[in-house]
Amino acid sequence: MRRIALAAALAAATLLAGCGGGTADIDGKRIAAADDNPGEWVTHGRTYGEQRFSPLEKISTTTVKDLGLAWSYDLPENRGVEATPLVADGVMYTTSSWSIVRAFDAKTGALKWEYDPQVPRKTGVKACCDSVNRGVALWQGRVYVGTLDGRLEALDAKTGKKVWSVVTVDQDKPYTITGAPRIIKGKVLIGNGGAELGVRGYLSAYDAKTGKMLWRFYTVPGKEPTDGAASDDAMKIARPTWNGEFWKQGAGGTVWDSMAYDPDLDLLYIGVGNGSPWNRDIRSPGGGDNLFLSSIVALKPDTGEYVWHYQTTPGESWDYTATQHIILADMTIGGQPRKVLLQAPKNGFFYVIDRATGKLISAKNYVPQTWATGVDMKTGRPVETPNARYGSGMNLGMPGPLGGHNWMPMAFSPKTGLVYIPAQEIPFPYMQPGGANANFRYQPGAWNVGVDVLIAGLPDDEASLKAIRASLKGRLIAWDPVTQTEKWSVPHGGPWNGGVLATAGGLVFQGSATGEFAAYDASTGGKLWSFDTQSGIVAPPMTYEIDGEQYVALMAGWGGGFALTAGAGADPRSEGPRRVLVFKLGGKKTLPPRPVSTREMPDLPPVTGTPQQIAAGKATFANYCSVCHGASAVSDFSIPDLRFSPVTTDAAAFKGVVIDGDRVENGMVSFKAYMNAAQAEEVRQYILSLATAQKARMAAAKPAK
Repeated sequence: MRRIALAAALAAATLLAGCGGGTADIDGKRIAAADDNPGEWVTHGRTYGEQRFSPLEKISTTTVKDLGLAWSYDLPENRGVEATPLVADGVMYTTSSWSIVRAFDAKTGALKWEYDPQVPRKTGVKACCDSVNRGVALWQGRVYVGTLDGRLEALDAKTGKKVWSVVTVDQDKPYTITGAPRIIKGKVLIGNGGAELGVRGYLSAYDAKTGKMLWRFYTVPGKEPTDGAASDDAMKIARPTWNGEFWKQGAGGTVWDSMAYDPDLDLLYIGVGNGSPWNRDIRSPGGGDNLFLSSIVALKPDTGEYVWHYQTTPGESWDYTATQHIILADMTIGGQPRKVLLQAPKNGFFYVIDRATGKLISAKNYVPQTWATGVDMKTGRPVETPNARYGSGMNLGMPGPLGGHNWMPMAFSPKTGLVYIPAQEIPFPYMQPGGANANFRYQPGAWNVGVDVLIAGLPDDEASLKAIRASLKGRLIAWDPVTQTEKWSVPHGGPWNGGVLATAGGLVFQGSATGEFAAYDASTGGKLWSFDTQSGIVAPPMTYEIDGEQYVALMAGWGGGFALTAGAGADPRSEGPRRVLVFKLGGKKTLPPRPVSTREMPDLPPVTGTPQQIAAGKATFANYCSVCHGASAVSDFSIPDLRFSPVTTDAAAFKGVVIDGDRVENGMVSFKAYMNAAQAEEVRQYILSLATAQKARMAAAKPAK
């Protein structure tokens, strides 16, 4: 009898574990069985296949009208928020900017613990696209996070206390980590970013228990033929596709976001980023495909062994990364069941690929484009337009470097068979630097894109600015991957909108740059519900269930690459508090009134710089300052707008910040390696000229008394 009782107890314990028994029993079996436990969300895309589809259906097309705020939490950080929260055993784990991790009671919003990895703020200058973090991983009682300064850390899930920490990069080089780790077969997988600043990309696997590195796969060749790494055989394939001394500039190919895993095939799929510099004419003189840039690569997770690759953009020259969200799905194509991999990378084509072999099944553009007319199905290569590579003049490229789709996750619904893409249209004028390669000079740690950044600046007149803003578009597209056609789309006021969630309740959730969080009918695109979050949204929503009640969660907070570089294109409604927001049917909580933002122009000294000095300052600003402070010094809402800064009014104070590093602890490092005091003063004069013009516009816009 005692044996029977014991067996029954063990069976009950096993059953409870399978229904969400906390983080201690989260492993590969539990993740693979995600559909058996629909109330939890224990890995980045909910499943290994990263579909971002939830079987929960209590919040549906008929009930969503009753959705209301259950709880919220205001974050003290003021930078971009991009994480997908994870929920297990009633606890929510998420991150904010500067890689800070928090755990909440997922039902009430009560903060359980907080972990700040103390990322040095000077690290922010290495981050191409804000000090963001896309979330954590859970495994056997621990929470794993990659930090902006290149560490991988394991925390105790109950307390938030650090268990182990390893440095995954050379911290003397401009590497960063912004992506969420993935854990497969007890191995924590993490990549890195920094291609624009001159690094060599790779993916590393670490033992989840100890933090010991198990293997490393480099995505582009180095100086030496081999590295003693898992990628050595793959580099024999890659190296003949490169020319010149490419390794001196890092070469790029960072694995900074997308991964997916097929347990049946035991294949890990990674998306590889852009070249360093972007411009192949500079990066690899003489051409070449430059593998594995802008590629999807399949690996064996146990060893990092290369299996196959598909390159979306051979000879990448436009920042057309293939690091965008990868989805695995099973569907019938041409009357045959197929195991497919789906991706809508930056280059504007939607790809359907056989995930067992890497063979292209179909490809079709999902946004307008100017660089290619299609994809040759015999070779799998894009058919480039004559001036796509901008060798003989300026090419107004579509998509631009921000892509037809950026990092924001899309979603796939097995119920509708549709993929929901947060798409955008942001053109960019590609041109050789100064009109000729000879004007390019590689500078370690600086932005080295190999295109003329000056022509990408903004005009001074308001009419032209208005026209530019109108040309920037964003849409939510429902895409049929079988027929490669658009079924419906919802236009947004502009680009850089949030990631997507699809549910069995027939809904698609997405937030927008203007702060609207909305639910759409998954079949028709009709808007069924919306909520004003008071802040621009780039992060994707997720959903979970506790005590039979379904919740929808979202991280709200404007930021990222477009926000930093294109402040002039941002909607004023994007500015607002950074928050965790959780909704449920019948939720009655409310937000405080939207904060009123006011920018007062300081008293400006006269502009004393000559036209030549101001022009020189404009060029220096474009090369070194615009990636954080915005084109033409029009910033977003998290980085100081230098036109309104009192520091700009004082020459000594400006030199103290730019040259002497007086605000390094705030993230503003010294730029004395790239400019001298006289050049810094030229930059100041340029900013003063912009501030003076802005002050005049503000005065003209004021109503007469």
